[in-house]
Amino acid sequence: MNNPVESWPEYRPQEIEPKWQSLWEQSGLYLADDTSQRPKYYCLDFFPYPSGDGLHVGHCRNYIPTDVMSRYKRMCGFNVLHPMGWDAFGEPSEQHAIRHNVHPRQVTDQNTANFRRQLTLLGTSYDWTREIDSSRPEYYRWTQWFFLKMYKRGLAYRDHSWQWWCPVCQTTLSSHEVTDGVCWRGHSGVTRKKIPAWYFRITAYADELLSGLDEIDWPEAIKSMQRNWIGRSEGCEVIFHTPDGVPIPVFTTRPDTLYGVTFFVLAPEHELVKQLTVPTQQSAVQAYLEATAKRSEIERMQEEREKTGVFTGAFAINPLSQEPVPVWVADYVLPGYGTGAVMGVPAHDRRDFEFAQKYDLPIRTVIQPIEQNPEQPAEAAFTLPGQMVDSGPFSGLTSAEGMQAVAQELARQAAGGWKVQYRMRDWLISRQRYWGTPIPIVYCDQCGEVPVPENELPVLLPEMDDFRPDGTGRSPLARSGTFLHTVCPQCGGAAERETDTMGGFACSSWYFLRFTSPQATDGPFDADAMNYWMPVDLYVGGAEHAVLHLLYARFWTKVLADEGLVPFREPFARLRNQGQLMGPDGMRMSKSRGNVITPDAIAATFGADALRVYEMFMAPFDQDVDWTQAGIQGAGRFLNRVWSLYQSTYYSSKTATQPDPDLERALHRTIQQVTERIADFRLNTMIAALMEFANLLGERWRTDRWQTSTYHEALNVFLILLAPAAPHISEELWHLTGHPGSVHQQTWPEASADLLVADDVEVPVQINGRLRATIRLPAHASSALAEARALADPKVQQFLQHGHIERVYYVPDKIINLIVN
Repeated sequence: MNNPVESWPEYRPQEIEPKWQSLWEQSGLYLADDTSQRPKYYCLDFFPYPSGDGLHVGHCRNYIPTDVMSRYKRMCGFNVLHPMGWDAFGEPSEQHAIRHNVHPRQVTDQNTANFRRQLTLLGTSYDWTREIDSSRPEYYRWTQWFFLKMYKRGLAYRDHSWQWWCPVCQTTLSSHEVTDGVCWRGHSGVTRKKIPAWYFRITAYADELLSGLDEIDWPEAIKSMQRNWIGRSEGCEVIFHTPDGVPIPVFTTRPDTLYGVTFFVLAPEHELVKQLTVPTQQSAVQAYLEATAKRSEIERMQEEREKTGVFTGAFAINPLSQEPVPVWVADYVLPGYGTGAVMGVPAHDRRDFEFAQKYDLPIRTVIQPIEQNPEQPAEAAFTLPGQMVDSGPFSGLTSAEGMQAVAQELARQAAGGWKVQYRMRDWLISRQRYWGTPIPIVYCDQCGEVPVPENELPVLLPEMDDFRPDGTGRSPLARSGTFLHTVCPQCGGAAERETDTMGGFACSSWYFLRFTSPQATDGPFDADAMNYWMPVDLYVGGAEHAVLHLLYARFWTKVLADEGLVPFREPFARLRNQGQLMGPDGMRMSKSRGNVITPDAIAATFGADALRVYEMFMAPFDQDVDWTQAGIQGAGRFLNRVWSLYQSTYYSSKTATQPDPDLERALHRTIQQVTERIADFRLNTMIAALMEFANLLGERWRTDRWQTSTYHEALNVFLILLAPAAPHISEELWHLTGHPGSVHQQTWPEASADLLVADDVEVPVQINGRLRATIRLPAHASSALAEARALADPKVQQFLQHGHIERVYYVPDKIINLIVN
């Protein structure tokens, strides 16, 4: 090794790390190049909310692994885009501003500066020249532009419908944002209100959102959550009517049970409830509606919950049997699925059965198991297919035959027919809040609803000192006269602006495109840059956005593809979700629990490299894990051992030409292991491989077997392998040992296939599954050779004296199993 320094310094990460962070930034080491001829790699973190006081070590489980992947890909010859920005609009930032009694603009600027400082502290290799902020006009101008594109395509529309309302947030929420009556910001008391609001017609892309999941490398659990949320089902529409002719359509997957309908149920939010309720039932129905408004959909869907309802006094006519059945209101029927109405078939649906039992409604069997006595009393709902009985002309048909026949008859009578429906509802984007992208619509008494012309964008969010909701249900923007009052773009007359703002998920549904050319002014992005960088190769973040951001971003991308703006339909080729890092007490980190650990505190004590190593080594990437002091201490000890290894070798270095074949094979196995494990995101075992090889180098030193050319080559290669995981110490040691340039600009080593093959291996021999001997074979030996060697072994022969070999199972290099009778 070279001798570039007179004395070897102590390992002081608090001095080393800031030095290299500054030098890397000054040299532009991590800038992406839009004109490069190298293959591209776009590595992206989920757009973070800058709504807290800063990062804790739990957040770092996302940012550290993507940095490792980005550094690795650069060393493999890729032109890497690894950007960072801020999802700054929306309720999280505004709520934080309200709690701290400061303006959202001020709190956003303060928090983004702190987040940027902390991410730099971690040694992340972001291209900060591409930083974006969704709350800046140069960004949200294009969010409004996309809204207008959707509006012109009929995909953005305004409607009055029942929505969740949070009394604390003072805004509507989408169904994704409410769980068990609690809003996504933790506020209880969420109820339903009928409110005018803006929607994106995401249901128009339901089928493609389903089929597209088969084309992308995402965790199966996330795909399953999206499939369930979309909830595609095939069935039959059946149109009941009231005696005076009011149609009430329902959707069912079991039209073969239509003759078993003995009551009819409307969701409490159904538009016909008040119209159908007779005067004598109005007070009872109203009381039930008020009670239901306080219950979440999750609560209403709970299987074990007792069914409740109220009779409206009205009746609906079965289109086939012409029988009138009573119309009830019950909260186990949800407005967001199907038509918000259900035909009650208690003999063949468990929920209907429980409801009928409670309210003493008839239970009529119309499907029976094959060969079962039709007179057998029903003690529970029979929900399986069977044979139709007491079903008029359809009696005797199987369920499969009956479904087809009933659907055909309904279609003939114009009373229904086959239909596909979805659980997913359209995307509610309206928020009655200040801190968000203004919706570019004005209302004119003469012209009605008018979109703002594209050349007048952005519609600027006005500066308001009093931005808090006032309890009226309208956005604070309604109090700004200079914002509210405008002129109609069509007739020039007086008009008012829409005062709702877009929810934050609108901003985050396209930001990955803006990163490809964040300075673009003629459009949301430069087409050439977008075509070069997109789609995102690796997208990393938490699983909590499985049916929020991820679904919305996919929808947005498909709309842009149909608009001819992008040449692809899926934005994220590969997705990985990190597990949660809990506090030392096993609870989620929060200031209220007092279990928050900041990267600042860890870097000050152990260094950022130790934090990086521990965050990767503690558990598989997608697994939840608790923080332990012993774990971070162990990572620190590992790096100190690495430092000491180079320090010791430096002072004792001599010219060495003798090779070490065993060490060379171990080095190339390590190259292969580290390479494969980074690529597969198995970062805990990647760190384990580095630790194991460092131990081997240390053992070579301690036993005086280090004076070989192989040993010194291994020291150089080890720093390259370590560099993505622990960039600061690797860079410092690279320079201390006399190497020019940056370790992060070195070419990633390749493992030699010849050196990965062991001379021979020990293979266990089983007879009928029981271990009887162990033999040595050349690596990857043929089955013929393996069988011959096994049969020649004396221990094996003694078990074959009185038996006959029926079959031989051989797994190369692993096991031989002889099946003997």
